[in-house]
This record gives sequence, structure tokens and C-alpha cells, in this order.
Amino acid sequence: MSAKQDLLCQQGGERPTYLGPNLPEDIWCHIHSLMPLQDAAQSASISHTFLRSWRCHPYLNFTEETLCSKQNASRKGYTARRFIMTVDQILKNHSGIGVKTLKLSFPYYCEVDACHLNRWLQIAITPGIEEVTLFLPTNYKKKCSFPCSLLFGGCGNSIKYIRLAECAFHPPVGFVCLRSLTKLHLYQVRITGDELGSLVSNCFALEKLELIYCDELIFLKIPLWLERLSFLMVSECHKLQVIESKAPNVFTFRFFSGPICLSLGESSRVKDLDIMHPYMPNSLRYAITKLPSAAPNLETLNVTSVDERVNTPMAAHKFHNLKYLKIHLIGFSKAFSPAYDYLSLVSFLDASPTLETFILIVMQNDMKHDSVFGDALHVRRIPAHKHGRLRKVQISGFCSAKSMVELTCHILENATSLESLTVDTIFDQFNQDTVVEHGDCSRRCVQTESGCGPISRDMIVEAHKVLRAVNLYIIERVPPAVQLNVREPCSQCHKLM
Repeated sequence: MSAKQDLLCQQGGERPTYLGPNLPEDIWCHIHSLMPLQDAAQSASISHTFLRSWRCHPYLNFTEETLCSKQNASRKGYTARRFIMTVDQILKNHSGIGVKTLKLSFPYYCEVDACHLNRWLQIAITPGIEEVTLFLPTNYKKKCSFPCSLLFGGCGNSIKYIRLAECAFHPPVGFVCLRSLTKLHLYQVRITGDELGSLVSNCFALEKLELIYCDELIFLKIPLWLERLSFLMVSECHKLQVIESKAPNVFTFRFFSGPICLSLGESSRVKDLDIMHPYMPNSLRYAITKLPSAAPNLETLNVTSVDERVNTPMAAHKFHNLKYLKIHLIGFSKAFSPAYDYLSLVSFLDASPTLETFILIVMQNDMKHDSVFGDALHVRRIPAHKHGRLRKVQISGFCSAKSMVELTCHILENATSLESLTVDTIFDQFNQDTVVEHGDCSRRCVQTESGCGPISRDMIVEAHKVLRAVNLYIIERVPPAVQLNVREPCSQCHKLM
């Protein structure tokens, strides 16, 4: 029986009624492979061709979205049992042949039996598979171990992408089964530095490595011969003390954790670096004292600090190639130190002779610094600090602190190639990188469906003070060739009552 005849509706007779084109069976199988999982399963129950295709369905995507109906979403116990039963039934009827992608992402309320899990993985992980994703429940207490033995015998040689979450992964020493692996993403995975080092040292095709909340890692060593590795992300690995990378072509590095011993090799080619120490103060001090020598070829640098207690020092070495600098200061959970001097950020500008773009983002509930409206303003000047390449400056969350006004005046007087200065009176996370022309900023809420986000009255009062500070101290210092963009408080949402 042809695929077309399978899909015909027969009513009391043997002669079918034509419902579709007469296509070859391999075309119907391809169409079937593109269907969502539930639709593919249902169509297999009415078509012999689709049933044969279903037993070799290449894309096995088991998630709450694909398997659980919205009507039963509130019945967690029922939904969990239904989810497990559906996965088990589908994989029991699958031949294991032709699988390209396996995604097992369990709802947080599921209880997963390790025996069932291993059996499902054994069915699906066969020669030819390219992607494996396993997300176990977040609150699952029995940490299952990913069965590395399934990757032996040629099953692992075709895998290009592995994503594991909430499990243990203990590849044995000399593990050489992932020769085609290009992306490895581990989230809350129990793996030691020795195990990870042994694993990646044989993944010669590896291009992207992401490690998040892997708390058994104490050191991370990446060997010289991983020439294709270009992206490295390490986040919230709380016990990590050392990162030593000799991979020659790591261009992008994202690091969010405590201060560590960082070694990127003498000829490091890291050009894009994003760094944050979420539980330690003075990230700016760390960045300016450690990074010029650790990553000498940087072109883009993003530094996020949650607490600056000391002024930013002058750099002993320079960022000779840095073109883009973003500094993000977060002060919502605690007030910024009133003693911190925004003018000390000139240290970064002075250490970056090729800098073209400087973005400063300040998020704080209230302003504790000395106000520019206190005593008469005498702008401090730092002689012999010229920033000849700087063309664009944007300050989001501008405040009326005396030292921030001084920083802005310093830039206007010493950035000889400056083209635009954007001052945003309120931090706007939706449009923080958008340059808004002066005069088009009165209504922020037109850019979102729900209006402006809620902010405190203190922040609204501060925003209106900023407008006064800009009019009194900034506008008169703006050179004719520089375009000044002032983003004002929303005329509807940020009124002073």
C-alpha cells in the first residue's frame, strides 16, 4: 500500500478517495520527520508508511511542551506519570535506527528512575546520532550518572552536541569517543577537573565549551591542540581556583565567578571578554590590574561589578587593542560605597589608547555620593590624559554625583574625536544600547506594550535632578562637533507628584 493510499479515507468500500499527491515513500517519510512529535505519533497510527517511518523517527524531542497538554498542566502527579509513560511507550516502539537528535527534558515535578533512564538512552543513542540533551529535574535528589559506556562502540563518534543538566558525568581516563563533538554544555553537572580535562583533550573538533554551576571543578585545563575551540564560558563554578587555557584560538571568553588564577597563554587571542565576580567586591580593580597581561589582544571588554569599595587604580599595563568597553555597576542589593569616585574610571580610558566606544551602566536605588548641587562645583582635571580615538560615549543611569559630572566633563574636554554623548537619566534595560535623539525621549513607554517598568520615587526624583545637572554643567562644555543625546524621564510614567 502506498503512502498516499495510507492517508485516504475509505467509507464502506475498497476504492479510496483521493486526498493528496502521489509522492514517493521517501518524501512522505521526510515530511513525517518534520512534524512535531505528537503529530508524528498520531499520524503513525493511521498510516503504514508513517508507522514504518515512526520506528526510525530521527528527532526525539521529549519535553513538557511537546508531551503535556495544557488542560492537565495543573495536575502535576497525573502529568508526571503521563510524561514518563509516553516517553517509555515511544522509545519501546522505536527501532533505534536513524536517530539524529535526542532531547530528554523532564518537568521539575517528575521522578525519574535510573533504570528507565539508562534503558531509554540505550535505545536512542545509536551510531549516527548527532545531538544529545539530557535535563533531569532541578529538585531531583538522586543524581543519575550519564552512562558513558553507551558512547563506546562507535555510538559517540557521530555526536556533535551534548547538553547535560542535573546529573553526574564521569568519563573514564583515555575517553576518546567524541571525535566529532563541536559543542559541550554542562549545567549543574558533577564532573572533576581531571575527568573534564581527559574528556576535552580528545575532542579535537570542539568549538564551544560552556560550564555552569559545576561545583566539583577546582581547576580547568584546556590543551594547546584544541585549535578549533573559539568560545569558552565558565559561570558560577564556586570551587574553581584555576583556569589554564592554551587553546590558541579562543576568541570569546565569558567568566562569571569569584577571582581565580587565570592563564590564557602568552599568545592569547581572546578578543571578546565578559567578566563578573558576583560575590566579590572590586571587579573593576581586578579587571584593570589582571586582564591587560592575561588577555593582551582584547578588543571588547564587558565588566560587571556588584560592589566597588575602592577607587579604580591606574593600570600598570595597557589594553593596546581594546575598542569597546562596557562597565556595568549594579547597586540594587546594596548601596554603592559613597566613597567610590566615578572619575577614577578614567584609568580604563587611559589604559585603552585605541578605545572607540565607552558605555557605563549604573543601576542603583538611590544616590549616596556627594551631590553636584552641594558646594560650588570645581571640576577636577587630570592633565595629560587624552583619548584620541574615543568616538561614542553612553552613560545609562546617569546620576547627580559630583564625581560622575566630573567624569563626563573630563571626557568632553579630552576625547578629541568624540562624535556623540548619550546621557540616560534612568537605567532602561530594554533600550540601554539605543541612542535616542534629543527631543524624541519624552515618552519611553511607547517602546513597550506595558509602559515603563516600575521604579522608586527616589529614582524619579534623582532623574529630574540629573536634568538640572546636565543643563547647568554639561551642555555648555559640549563641543560643536559632538552630538548630545539626553534621554529624559518618561512624561507619563515618571512624573513628580
